[in-house]
Amino acid sequence: MDNNPQSAIRNPQPPCLRVGITGGIGSGKTTVCRIFGALGIPVYYADEWAKWLIGHDETIKKGIIEIFSAAAYSPEGEYDRAYVARIVFENKEKLGALNALVHPAVERHSRQWHEQQAKTGVPYTLREAALMIESGSYQFLDYLIVVTAPKALRIQRVMQRDDIPEEQVRARMASQMPEEKKVELADFVIVNDGVRMLIPQVWQIHRVLCGRVQQPA
Repeated sequence: MDNNPQSAIRNPQPPCLRVGITGGIGSGKTTVCRIFGALGIPVYYADEWAKWLIGHDETIKKGIIEIFSAAAYSPEGEYDRAYVARIVFENKEKLGALNALVHPAVERHSRQWHEQQAKTGVPYTLREAALMIESGSYQFLDYLIVVTAPKALRIQRVMQRDDIPEEQVRARMASQMPEEKKVELADFVIVNDGVRMLIPQVWQIHRVLCGRVQQPA
């Protein structure tokens, strides 16, 4: 065992970047994340972890009950998403309170997850979230990737995926930040228009990010 404290300086653990990936509904973020995953990059799906935390984190559960009453959970402790959704649809103040409770918890959890992944030696991790920019969490990341697609194609994808009419898809889109605003904040943009191949775009970004770990700015 090397007891020389200088060895830690000579051989520091390589940094591990935190990279965010987002995009409007139907842009194809999940497909892009799977390609990064095939390259060995861990992906944190924020929306899925948020659901898990809502169901398992006692502090969050207590906060949700304070906002929405005990009816937010079944007697068995299952989160009643439909009940809460009906309330926040008509009450923006309670929606804000819910977001103020959940978003910081997900940010803390994602940081802990990132630190664990960093120990494995990966050059960077990905944090995927639909409302990454809207929530402000993108500001805590090293780089931001935005996935884009033509609006008509996005509508078609969501209609097929969720089996809902076009009017509902457009309503969801209207509640999100316009795609062009997201692109303005992006460090990298991936175009998922069904014409340009995704793998070369992902590979190029992957190479750039790996290079920036080795030679940080």
